[in-house]
Amino acid sequence: MAEPSRVDRQPGWREVLRLAIAAVAVVLGLSIVTSLLPTDAQEIVFHTPLAIVVLLIGTGWLLWRIGRRPPER
Repeated sequence: MAEPSRVDRQPGWREVLRLAIAAVAVVLGLSIVTSLLPTDAQEIVFHTPLAIVVLLIGTGWLLWRIGRRPPER
């Protein structure tokens, strides 16, 4: 039986764990950077829909990338 190609292989627990650690590190890093901002800049982050805008832009970019991916052979 042929071995599954790299494209057909499901991610294992190591890949999932790496991604989870990376996500936690990014959020922790952003939290630290936000705490170092002046009070006025912190108020912009906490009292405006900045997080929603960032999530919308990030989601739109990701969907655009997926939609522009060439079809698999």
